[in-house]
Amino acid sequence: MSDKLTIRNITAVFNSELLFPTLTRYNRLESRPRTDNFQRAMRAEVRDALWMLCKQWQMGEFLGDDAGSPVAAKIHVEGQRITKYQPLGGSVQKFDHDTPLEATVERRAIPWTIGGVPVSLDLRLQLGRHWLKTIPVGARDKFKAKYPITSPDPSNKDQAAICAHAEVRQQFQAVAGRAMDGAALYLYLKADPGHSASDGIAGLSVSEQQAVDLEGPKFVAWFEKLYLQPQAGQGDAWQSPRLEYQFSCAVPDGGDGEKVLSAEEYYQGRLDWYNFDWDKSRPGLDAGDQDTPPKPVEKKYTTQSFIPTPVRFNGMPDTRWWAFEDGKTNFGDIKPGTTDLAKLLLIEFGLVYANDWFILPYTVPSGSVLNIKGLSVTNTFGERFWIEPAGSGSDQAWQRWAMYSLNIKGQTDESADLTLLVLPTVPKIQESPPLERIALIRDEIANMVWGIENTILTASGWTRAGNIAAAEYHQHLQMLHDLAVIGPTPAPIEWKASFRYELMTTVPENWIPFVPQHISDDKRQIQLRRAAMPRLLENDPNPDYERVRPRTVLLCQGLDANQPFFIYEEEVPRSGVHVSQTFQRTRWNNGQVFIWIGAKKATGRGEGHSGLAYDQIVSTSSKDS
Repeated sequence: MSDKLTIRNITAVFNSELLFPTLTRYNRLESRPRTDNFQRAMRAEVRDALWMLCKQWQMGEFLGDDAGSPVAAKIHVEGQRITKYQPLGGSVQKFDHDTPLEATVERRAIPWTIGGVPVSLDLRLQLGRHWLKTIPVGARDKFKAKYPITSPDPSNKDQAAICAHAEVRQQFQAVAGRAMDGAALYLYLKADPGHSASDGIAGLSVSEQQAVDLEGPKFVAWFEKLYLQPQAGQGDAWQSPRLEYQFSCAVPDGGDGEKVLSAEEYYQGRLDWYNFDWDKSRPGLDAGDQDTPPKPVEKKYTTQSFIPTPVRFNGMPDTRWWAFEDGKTNFGDIKPGTTDLAKLLLIEFGLVYANDWFILPYTVPSGSVLNIKGLSVTNTFGERFWIEPAGSGSDQAWQRWAMYSLNIKGQTDESADLTLLVLPTVPKIQESPPLERIALIRDEIANMVWGIENTILTASGWTRAGNIAAAEYHQHLQMLHDLAVIGPTPAPIEWKASFRYELMTTVPENWIPFVPQHISDDKRQIQLRRAAMPRLLENDPNPDYERVRPRTVLLCQGLDANQPFFIYEEEVPRSGVHVSQTFQRTRWNNGQVFIWIGAKKATGRGEGHSGLAYDQIVSTSSKDS
């Protein structure tokens, strides 16, 4: 039987039902040169328009209905700038667009004393040196005498935090009587607007008094420009019980009210749009603070024309016929798994729909809130389309997915708020080594949480490891106790039994306990309250059990005012948390430099055990050894 199929009447075949399969589309197109010269064969020359139409039909391009490319576009935008800022528990302030938002939110007061002990000697000397340079020569010694730096007394227990560390004590002795405590003058001028720099300075001439009084406000302005701090009455956005920053911003909504942007969990050190939510439960930041509502602000609309530009990126398929792409970025070499949905979406975007995306450059002022009302696009066929934001209908709330959109607190089945928030933030911040660093860990054996001071700020302004500083401080107090003991040193105890009873073990002094305490009017919820361990000194016949106090600002909250300090129990998970304070430095878009102290929280490294135990039976032989 012959394998050859012969069709004698082709017209009858076309007019009747097809009985034989036919190939209607090619899977691969190749050139078939007849010579050894491939140059002309690779050109894919177009001989006539009919050939091009056939190729378009062969590649399935006629199956699409969006073959036109955009050639012109107009965008219609509604926008407002942020007008107000308020830290949680603080006063409402005018939003400062000339300052990075990180600096406005994170700034904390420079610590001049911690637990009643003066610290930051380096900044005190910097302030004093600058002040002495700006005043007449004859008045310098008088200010050194009024605001002196004194040599510490090793026998004074109140100065043990200075004298316990040899290098700190040496630094104080090196500048005692030779330098001025500039921070004391700065704090005096800030305490009352009516204070003058010449107050309490005897022996100044009339010209010297006038000169120093003129320099006083300049001195305060110079330091506050150098180090950004929260002003009196403004409040601090750092919430110690939550170990995070909480604040709000307000934007006029075009009517009588405001939209409130609320940030309740900012602790990462990098502030961006995802830290904010629309808080619809608050009509505005002025609600309850003023008798008159805010003045209406008209909506600002902007219409701008563009020429769309195709998107280009590395590894993108070349749109030219027979062109070869650069193989440095090869999307085809990605091997996603069965559950790698994100990789599959990336590959599909890069290989299939890459040439369907266009860019419309639009400049947005920082600190703005924008709503894109629509986009008018004109394609190569002269057709004009009005495109609105996708997913803006209330019926699509259950399946809505978007990028860069804000959450709405108390969201119901309503239209989406597709607002674009552009914050006045900086891309890069320089960070100093930690001034303070603590770790909050759970100790399930002791049934409490410990705040471990890993890094503390000494009186000289330099940092020291918390365990070393705690050991040196305890040794200094032990030395003072031994010198104060009158009479012979008691003989060591001779244990007659092979074991003894121990009421409680001790922990290092840089371990601060937090014990659970029930919240009032609640039987289940608890908070972590700062407690204190007793300080036990050897050879003390009449111990008064002085309490061990923290030496960091992060754990000293309310200590000077004799107030308790609480941390919410859910803020310390089983993994623990690390909290640190550092100097931050950045340069703004106008070249101005900003320096401030900011706090940051990070995940810990798990649970720990302090070794604290009660009612122990201890072998006396092991004690003697």
